[in-house]
Amino acid sequence: MRVLAVDYGDQRTGVAVSDATGSIAGEAFVIAEWDGRRLAERIAAECEKRGVETLVLGNPVNMDGTEGPRSEKARAFGALLRELTGLEVVLWDERRTTVEAHGILSANQRFGKKRRERVDAVAATLILEGYLGRR
Repeated sequence: MRVLAVDYGDQRTGVAVSDATGSIAGEAFVIAEWDGRRLAERIAAECEKRGVETLVLGNPVNMDGTEGPRSEKARAFGALLRELTGLEVVLWDERRTTVEAHGILSANQRFGKKRRERVDAVAATLILEGYLGRR
């Protein structure tokens, strides 16, 4: 059961895909797309190409657990993904994943442009690992 996780962003969106058994995180990459519909279509194409059965979408809730405008935007994007793919879309609490991703990249000597290019992919991997671990 392959799972695809998404760290949704306005300019760059991180994507991470599990192995075929849905046990560990595999490939991670970034999609640079500003238009939400085109982004959702690209993610839907990745799901079809890779045989994804479940989508996990990072839900950026506030630190106090409430949902704000970013969370509402993620919910709307999740509905679009569900419409285009026909797959279950699980909203996953992504608090602090970007902060953790920056820490991981710093520890591995990734700075400047290299960091900006990878941070969303690392954050998507953290979302995926959290989901797989909980499941």
